[in-house]
Amino acid sequence: MPIITLVIVATNEWHHLQYKVLEIDPVLGAPYVLQEAGIWYVVHAVYMSSCMVTTLLVALSHWKEVAEVYRAQLFSVILSQLLFMVTSFGYLMGFTPHGIDPLPMVLWLSSLLYLWSINSSPLFVLMPIAKDAIFNSMNDGVIVLDDSMRLIEFNQTSKLYFPQLDRTFVGKDFHEIWYELSGNELSLELDLINHTQEIELANDETKRVYQIRTSPLVQVKNSKGIVLIFSDVTELKKLQNKLHYQANYDELTQLYNRRAFMKYCKKDLETAEQSASAFTVMLMDIDHFKEVNDTYGHHIGDQVLQYAVEVCKKYLLEGQVFARYGGEEFAFYLSGYTAKEAEELGNNMRKDLAQQVFRSSKGDIPVTFSMGVAESSHETIETTDQLLNKADKALYAAKQAGRNQVQVYAEQEERAS
Repeated sequence: MPIITLVIVATNEWHHLQYKVLEIDPVLGAPYVLQEAGIWYVVHAVYMSSCMVTTLLVALSHWKEVAEVYRAQLFSVILSQLLFMVTSFGYLMGFTPHGIDPLPMVLWLSSLLYLWSINSSPLFVLMPIAKDAIFNSMNDGVIVLDDSMRLIEFNQTSKLYFPQLDRTFVGKDFHEIWYELSGNELSLELDLINHTQEIELANDETKRVYQIRTSPLVQVKNSKGIVLIFSDVTELKKLQNKLHYQANYDELTQLYNRRAFMKYCKKDLETAEQSASAFTVMLMDIDHFKEVNDTYGHHIGDQVLQYAVEVCKKYLLEGQVFARYGGEEFAFYLSGYTAKEAEELGNNMRKDLAQQVFRSSKGDIPVTFSMGVAESSHETIETTDQLLNKADKALYAAKQAGRNQVQVYAEQEERAS
């Protein structure tokens, strides 16, 4: 509307849409004018009045919401609207002096009130400072790229993560910058979508883990960009790894614990049943371990456990999972092994352990173990618990038969008994 009005006023002599008559007053002379409004003058007056009324209503509706410190500025805005509206009404009703249009003078006064409102408010002065302070005090590193993947801006935390980063990199392609900063090709997915990735970088001879969140910038004047937010999650990853280790490993022997053994055994047993391959479980119990604890103390007992584990680990290959099942009891599962093959492996372990003695600070201690073996049956689908129950029965039979031996679970023998 303002552009249309400007064109109409500039070409008024050709069409007289804005002013039918606009000339020096023949009676009063300059600077008084004689004017008669045209149709566009009325249209533009209605438009201006509507804008003024709308602005006034919006300002009044927010009066209670505005903080008291800004009410003087809001009152100045409201006053400027009222001055123009009242003057326009008086001019149209003929209350102003003949030959004088007071609206331009009132607009000057309104503009001065607007300028005072803007300049007296700390909002426009503090906000850029506050935004800059927040940007540079964030705990996360922030890097801003344009739609051509060139560096636009970065904050102070980014410089802490990447000490080589400085203002000379601004305007360069980020792929080149990344190679200079990390010594590696850029593996990040840089596109205008939200996603999160993790990378591990060596910085000052220490490895750091960063979580990188990629977010597209809101489109402004048809320009696009990407914001990369780097969060140092090294300590968090260490804690997660520690918790994962504690949840899955036995602290004394560094073997899987019972929970992890059951999880992996269940998964691999299902795979073996689907492929109809052999799958065997073995339970091992150190003989007379309670007597070792009672005679030599729990400290020596822990050493005996570690010693037995080291002997057995020499015989295990990939795919053979070894775990501390509880107390002095250990569990194995062997994918692709039949019960006969597992029995042979168990006997090799047992003989090796029996041929040696554990030399402790309190004397030599003979160490032996008993073992029960059970193979998964392909005739019926078995659960992990059912298979372990068979191995436990075979282990009990080994103990009953005098210990220091390996027994294989036999379905026929159990039915006969």
